[in-house]
Order: sequence, then C-alpha cells, then structure tokens
Amino acid sequence: MTYLLALDQGTSSSRSIVFDENGRIVAQAQQELPQIYPRPGWVEHDPLVIWRTQLATARDALAQAGLQAHDVRALGITNQRETTVLWNRRTGQPVHHAIVWQDRRAEPLCAELREQGHEPLIQARTGLRIDAYFSATKLRWLLDHVPGARAAAEAGELAFGTVDSWLIWQLTGGQVHVTDVTNAARTMFFNVHTNDWDDDLLALLRIPRALLPRVQPSASDFGATEAGLLGGAIRIGGVAGDQQSALFGQACFTAGMAKNTYGTGCFMLMHTGSGFQTSRNGLLTTSAAQTSARQPEYAMEGSVFVGGAVVQWLRDGLRAITRSDEVQSLAESVPDSGGVMMVPAFTGLGAPYWQPDARGTITGLTRGTTIAHIARAALESIAYQSAALLQAMSRDAVEAGGAPVSELRVDGGACVNDLLMQFQADLLGIPVVRPAVVETTALGAAYLAGLTSGVYQGTADLARLWRTERRFTPTLSPAHAQQLMARWEHSVRQAALE
Repeated sequence: MTYLLALDQGTSSSRSIVFDENGRIVAQAQQELPQIYPRPGWVEHDPLVIWRTQLATARDALAQAGLQAHDVRALGITNQRETTVLWNRRTGQPVHHAIVWQDRRAEPLCAELREQGHEPLIQARTGLRIDAYFSATKLRWLLDHVPGARAAAEAGELAFGTVDSWLIWQLTGGQVHVTDVTNAARTMFFNVHTNDWDDDLLALLRIPRALLPRVQPSASDFGATEAGLLGGAIRIGGVAGDQQSALFGQACFTAGMAKNTYGTGCFMLMHTGSGFQTSRNGLLTTSAAQTSARQPEYAMEGSVFVGGAVVQWLRDGLRAITRSDEVQSLAESVPDSGGVMMVPAFTGLGAPYWQPDARGTITGLTRGTTIAHIARAALESIAYQSAALLQAMSRDAVEAGGAPVSELRVDGGACVNDLLMQFQADLLGIPVVRPAVVETTALGAAYLAGLTSGVYQGTADLARLWRTERRFTPTLSPAHAQQLMARWEHSVRQAALE
C-alpha cells in the first residue's frame, strides 16, 4: 500500500492526516490553535505556534499509522488562506504575529483604495474585490506599522508568505520560499491571467517584490522536508489553499461542479474551467488548483464569514450549550425556528452582500421564544447564507451561457449535521451530497501530492475514488423555499448599518 501525508493548517487547529492510495484515512492527529484578539476586529496567530503544532501533529499521525518517512510517497499542504506572515530571512523569526484572514484592521486602507477608484483594475487583474479579507492590505499594514519593517523589506531581508509558504520554509530549513497559484490568487496582487505577481498592483500597494515567494502549480515539486523533522526526507508534492484543495478533494474538476465547505466560515466554489469570468452577482473569481503550468483553471467563489462560528458563539457567548455537538439535538427539540431569524454578521457580511459594517441581529422574537428556537435559527443562518451564494453562482453560470448548479457537494465539520444539510437542500431545491470522506480539504492536498509523485496518473483516477455517503433531496416546495429566502433577505437588510 502507498501512503500520502496531508498537513491541514486551519484557522482553529493544525491537523495531519495519513491517507492510503484509495483516499481512505489511515491515521490523523489534531491540535487546537490559540486565537489572539489584541483589539476588537483584530485576529492574530503566533506563526511559531502554527509551525510547532503542525509539526507535532505530523509526527503523531505517522506514529499512529506505524509508518516511517520512507513509507510515505509524498506530502501535501493545505492551509487557511489570506493569513499573512512576515519573517526575517536570516533568522527565520516572524517580525509580528500572523494577521488572520478574519482580521479587519486594514479596512480604512481598503476604503481609501475604493474611494480612489482602484477596484475595477484590481478586480480585472486578480478576480477579487477590494477587501481587508485578502493578504495585500494586511501586508501593507505590517510594513507600515512594524518598526523597521519597510526598510528591511526593501533591503531584501524579509520574506512574506501565506501559511503554506511559512510551513514550506520551516519544513525545508529555510531553503525554499515558494507558494502555489491558489494561495497567490488570494493576496490581491497576483495576476490570475499571467499567473505572476502584478507589478502595477505591487506599486499601487507599496509592496516590494523582493518579499514575495516563487509561484508554482498546485501539483509540483516544492522541495523536501529536512530529514531530522520527520525521521527522513519527504517530498512536498502538493500545495493548495484550503478551499481550492477541498474543491479538488471533492473531484470537482469540470465547469459547473460546486462544493461548499462548512467550517468556521462557509466557502462555496464552482469550477468554471479554463476561462476567466467576472461575476456580476457579488462573487469572486479565483484560481482553482492547477496540475500544470500550461493551463490556468478558475473557480467562482463566495465566502460566508460566520458559518460554524455561530455554533461556537452559542457555546461560548450565550452559553446555550456546553459542547458544539449538542446544537443539533437542541435545535431539533422544536419543529422550526418559531419565526426567529438570525443574521450572524459578527464581522460584517461577505459574498454576495459585501457589507463590512453590517452587525449581527436576531429578529422575530416573541414571549414564546426559547433558546432552542434561537439555536435552530443560528443553524439555519448557515444554510441561508450558503443558499444566497449558490443562487448568485447559478445566475453567473447562466449569464455565461452555462447551466445552473445541479447538485452541491459538501464537506467540513458542520456537514455532519443532518438537520442543517436537509434544510440546505430544501432551500436550494437541488440535492446536497455528502461524501464518504468529509475531510476533503486534506484529501485534496494528498491527491495533489499523489499526482506529482506518480501515485495517480490523472484526475480521472481521482474521480473514480470519490464516493457518496448520503444524498439529501429537497422536501420543501419551491414556493415555500422562495418565501423563506425572501424573509432572509429582509433580515439582511435590517442588519445593514445606515
């Protein structure tokens, strides 16, 4: 049997999973990643803790599987995207905490760029809207606010990277400074047409090119791990940002196929093939995982900032539950939400609304409302936000001459919640399909590494490995689903600050 190791560095934890050549999990290990909140709206991670926890889980997963480094054909990396790390090339030490994708400190700079009229250029080159979500303005903030950072960057002494680059740097002992196209595409200064950093945008954002990693296809040779780290050198053969990795792990290789990942946020991607398409419905265009330097591939993407995080809020904020897995039974203790509607705009609203100033609301409360109704409304908010994304995607697909999305493949921690998945199918009016292996983010990284190392000959091999665990079919009438979505859109308007 051939084995592949996937490092899955996420927002709330670092995980490592060993897969066999059939895409089945052999062993896995996970460590929680501490969150740092210096000020309201600021979110940081310690890059050294990211590295230590990721390395520890890789060692643990190999030990659990009873494998040595020489038993592993290749290693793949998938990671939280947009999170920005800046470090010293000589010492390997970060110059500041990593600024996490959820962080909003750079919104004033984004507002300035929008007011100056730069959004059309940035969207045309990168496929992205101007938003503090992306790496560019986070990096600019570091250069402007960390003492000595700009001078050191211009002297070539510092390195920038998203989390994949930081991990590769550490794994290779500082020998390789590289990223893949999917992570580069989330920076807001990468030209997705040329697959290279965009000099015009770098100049606009005042970012020295000397900071930047080399960009490679997602399935390619990213170097080898230092032998002392995992008991022997392992080739790094695949890298992709978590959502593009999940799209790949879900075997969505052709235009029109879509997946939704239910994690801290929700992230929906629809493969659009080799043609770049600008959304007219509030979505982003991004690079899909690429197996060749010759053929760019694209996807439409919509991001919900607060998905599964609303369950964490029920647990830690409201103290309505003591464990996250209690939410389904609490929500199922009532037949519906009793008219309660929750818009969890704790950090603004992402696609397709793009309302950074929106704030969370709970409406429809009566004297008969219980915590169970609020729990059910919280769960349903995840499905409502995702339904708004898919409707926008389907409109884009039809406007481009294609067909609306016909089924949605799902993954991520919250997709195991049957109540949520059934409600999602009801709102969408199409089947929602949960795969046998829901760890598709890590699986995508393993598959990319397997392609580079010759375990698989092409994506057709991977498509044959994809298996369904459960298919949720709609039970609501289209008219009823439309009424519910209309109520949701009304609640969204109420959440927007004037």
